[in-house]
Amino acid sequence: MADQIPLYPVRSAVVAAVAANRKRAAYYSAAGSGPGGERHNSRYQLEDESSHLDEMPLMMSEEGFENDESDYHTLPRARVTYRKRGIEWLVCGGWKFLCTSCCDWLINVCRRKKELKARTVWLGCPEKCEEKYPRNSIKNQKYNLFTFIPGVLYEQFKFFLNLYFLVVSCSQFVPALKIGYLYTYWAPLGFVLAVTMIREAVDEFRRFQRDKEMNSQLYSKLTIRGKVQVKSSDIQVGDLIIVEKNQRIPSDMVFLRTSEKTGSCFIRTDQLDGETDWKLKVAVSCTQRLPALGDLFSINAYVYAQKPQLDIHGFEGTFTREDSDPPIHESLSIENTLWASTVVASGTVIGVVIYTGKETRSVMNTSNPKNKVGLLDLELNQLTKALFLALVALSIVMVTLQGFVGPWYRNLFRFLLLFSYIIPISLRVNLDMGKAAYGWMIMRDEHIPGTVVRTSTIPEELGRLVYLLTDKTGTLTQNEMIFKRLHLGTVSYGTDTMDEIQNHIINSYSQMFSQTSGNSTSSTPSRKSQSSAPKVRKSVSSRIHEAVKAIALCHNVTPVYESRAGVTGETEYAEVDQDFSDENRTYQASSPDEVALVQWTESVGLTLVNRDLTSMQLKTPGGQILTYSILQIFPFTSESKRMGIIVRDESTAEITFYMKGADVAMSSIVQYNDWLEEECGNMAREGLRTLVVAKKSLTEEQYQDFENRYSQAKLSIHDRTLKVAAVVESVEREMELLCLTGVEDQLQADVRPALEMLRNAGIKIWMLTGDKLETATCIAKSSHLVSRTQDIHIFRPVTNRGEAHLELNAFRRKHDCALVIAGDSLEVCLKYYEHELVELACQCPAVVCCRCSPTQKAHIVKLLQQHTGKRTCAIGDGGNDVSMIQAADCGIGIEGKEGKQASLAADFSITQFKHIGRLLMVHGRNSYKRSAALGQFVMHRGLIISTMQAVFSSVFYFASVPLYQGFLMVGYATIYTMFPVFSLVLDQDVKPEMALLYPELYKDLTKGRSLSFKTFLIWVLISIYQGGILMYGALVLFESEFVHVVAISFTALILTELLMVALTIRTWHWLMVVAEFLSLGCYVASLAFLNEYFDVAFITTVTFLWKVSAITVVSCLPLYILKYLKRKLSPPSYSKLTS
Repeated sequence: MADQIPLYPVRSAVVAAVAANRKRAAYYSAAGSGPGGERHNSRYQLEDESSHLDEMPLMMSEEGFENDESDYHTLPRARVTYRKRGIEWLVCGGWKFLCTSCCDWLINVCRRKKELKARTVWLGCPEKCEEKYPRNSIKNQKYNLFTFIPGVLYEQFKFFLNLYFLVVSCSQFVPALKIGYLYTYWAPLGFVLAVTMIREAVDEFRRFQRDKEMNSQLYSKLTIRGKVQVKSSDIQVGDLIIVEKNQRIPSDMVFLRTSEKTGSCFIRTDQLDGETDWKLKVAVSCTQRLPALGDLFSINAYVYAQKPQLDIHGFEGTFTREDSDPPIHESLSIENTLWASTVVASGTVIGVVIYTGKETRSVMNTSNPKNKVGLLDLELNQLTKALFLALVALSIVMVTLQGFVGPWYRNLFRFLLLFSYIIPISLRVNLDMGKAAYGWMIMRDEHIPGTVVRTSTIPEELGRLVYLLTDKTGTLTQNEMIFKRLHLGTVSYGTDTMDEIQNHIINSYSQMFSQTSGNSTSSTPSRKSQSSAPKVRKSVSSRIHEAVKAIALCHNVTPVYESRAGVTGETEYAEVDQDFSDENRTYQASSPDEVALVQWTESVGLTLVNRDLTSMQLKTPGGQILTYSILQIFPFTSESKRMGIIVRDESTAEITFYMKGADVAMSSIVQYNDWLEEECGNMAREGLRTLVVAKKSLTEEQYQDFENRYSQAKLSIHDRTLKVAAVVESVEREMELLCLTGVEDQLQADVRPALEMLRNAGIKIWMLTGDKLETATCIAKSSHLVSRTQDIHIFRPVTNRGEAHLELNAFRRKHDCALVIAGDSLEVCLKYYEHELVELACQCPAVVCCRCSPTQKAHIVKLLQQHTGKRTCAIGDGGNDVSMIQAADCGIGIEGKEGKQASLAADFSITQFKHIGRLLMVHGRNSYKRSAALGQFVMHRGLIISTMQAVFSSVFYFASVPLYQGFLMVGYATIYTMFPVFSLVLDQDVKPEMALLYPELYKDLTKGRSLSFKTFLIWVLISIYQGGILMYGALVLFESEFVHVVAISFTALILTELLMVALTIRTWHWLMVVAEFLSLGCYVASLAFLNEYFDVAFITTVTFLWKVSAITVVSCLPLYILKYLKRKLSPPSYSKLTS
């Protein structure tokens, strides 16, 4: 096959190098030396030389040339450039490159990834497999027994803050460096680590239990000796597995047999692609025809399957039976497969396993969960580094002023430890406890019942979001279709006038049957002549009759009857007896729109009661059964945007071609009219999904001619799809327009106000859906994701670089319009113009991506993070949204009809989309502002005591002696100031109602002004001022003994801290007042026991009291005055609302 393909000069080299370097082959996969070769063949003969160059990557790496003999002359040059670098290269970051290269090499050696290959699978013979395939077990855990402790410790100590404390704590084991008691350093660090480990262990154990439950589900495996029960995790490639109705399919299989008479079954794929409609799957006809189950072992057959890949909508393979004469070959496509994680919806199925474990489509489409770290934590980490530099600088200054006497490096180390309080260990403890408190508040909020916080480490992220990526089906919509409108051109029927249609249908059928019974011969020609002469204007009644009949016949819906007793004997009996009771019937189809249409025809009197592969039966209002033979079906495709069916009425032998589809596709097919375009626009503005229905009567000769051409086209090997489409199009001409239907996909409660609020808060909303383009556009309009005044730019389908270039330029000229793009076009654009596309899309007020695979959704999230650096949030409700939820900085899952998979994988789980408003505007905003205040206050608490230490050391000849020892230091960070400082987590600047009423307040947060280098510097200056005043004041006012300095300065320090908390608070809560007085009480009470630090006789004097009061007033009063002036002269935005 490869030799048929014209190899252009540029590409011939590539084909030669394929074996040498597979990675590069991906670039040139279009060259066609593989299973996809036939596809590209025709395209390359049409395109000229330049387009091939156009598809080349713009820049080849140096190693790209090395393996290529044709480019040998570039080799010396490439090597010379390496030689030049040498030492300079090593210093300028080469060491980093070398380290990462070594690590990558080690990792690759340790877990060398097996190359995925196509495979031949013999039915029921796992032992015949040439290779060892992965186990069929599900594993969602992050760690195992051996990696748990190292993994958790690594996650903790990769933060500079924690690593720093570890080094400081370890230094206390060296006698020369010892400053205080060991417990003052190790207790807080141990506490932080213990809490983290326990939390991780609990999460990990829950994941382990969930996996174990899935892996130990039992299935029936077919062997020569009969059925045996096997665990899901023990299933191997080649096993024949029986899956019952409503059971999950354990691995990817090819569908061999079913208990259904039709040889087909329905499966639910909502956990794989997010679509709740059922999919029809067809069994391999060779095995379906076998008389009994056991015969699967008597035949000698195998399945050839392509290598495992990501695409859940495609499969290529063949089924071969060798022991028949001649051997039977059947081609296998996506409709013969049963993917893992889908559920059987009808009958019992038997399949042969082709992919297991990591190679199944569902696992390949999910990404590994990452440990999420909040932006606030990263910012605090940066500030900690700045503080560390200040600490080193201060210590060096001290040693320099000392004059580098004696063992100066030891003194330097002692100073580093003395001032180590600049970076407070209690920062992590306070923030972690704060996060736990926010989580508790979110779960206790009665306005958003059922909300669960699953990742307690990132509540502040909810206050910093710029992009919200949402799924459509089940998240914005309820996925319940309701028939709303029928338009016949001159007359339109809505929900309130459906009874008129019902009357027309009852009348027309009763007339028709009375005619038929009265004079059957005359009725046939009269009806025939009427349908073949469209010039005569028909009565409304007959037009309604025709329209309803067309809707009842033109679809892919199958009625399913539940067996009430559940005994197999009874089901067979029911089938024979045709149990047509209405309450027992459900409709199944691959699109919920179609089900809504058929349910509507049932409501107006024309009911679909039975359907198989060759015929369909309708029941009239009078109870008569009309039978139609199905001659041909032309299924809906995203290219044709329409579906057609040719049926023969058994009673009159009339052949009719019915067709329905999107208005863009149908407007050119139907006869000229003046109303279709306008009405489609009107319905679309109401958010209805429109379908145009048309028909054409065919004579027996016309049909026979068509069938011959059609079957010939279907057998052709080259350009089969083009030829088949051409034959069908020859019939699709001058069709009679019957009606226009409008179906509504109901939105979730209060979606519109929620989206409006998010938009006002400055959040850009992107909708990523696996659904069709038309549907996605409709919902974007009806949910007001795109406002009424905005234009929508629909990105045309592109397949190569040239087309993408033109289309991007066309889009660049548009201003302030929403973008709608399909997944495959997006893929092409990202391959060549990633940066340009993301830049343009980010300027749009809203973006809709349709036909997205789960991995594409996650890829879009990562792109936004890389290109904009802003925080992203993903929200979804199905298994197909898990990758996106895990990739985003903050993932929200909705517990919906599609199961709990998304809500279990998410960081936050809510019950309805509308709750997201309160979650972000109230809880997100508060969590961020509170944590920012808490973090900076804890830093201030450490800085102030370090400033006092610095002043103290410099006054006493730069001695590296601690000012406060032992319990005073521990007490200062814990019992004396802990409660008031921690009570900042209860602070709020505006009431929740205000925050919801003015979502614009949220916009300020995304700029990150609550915690920035500017606010941090202000706190540093405050700390230096207060520390200096407290220390100098105490030194100036103390009289005789050094103990008095400690007593005066420490008491003033505690009072200053309590007053500063009061200054920071914006809204008082009764617990804050309790915390302030409790801390003061604890301090006063403990003075009696601290004899070794304080002179009790001195503390009780009036002198002590006035000195402490004077120092405290000087340290705090100016700040209170400054705060008052700032509130008066430039008040913050929230204070304008509260006043």
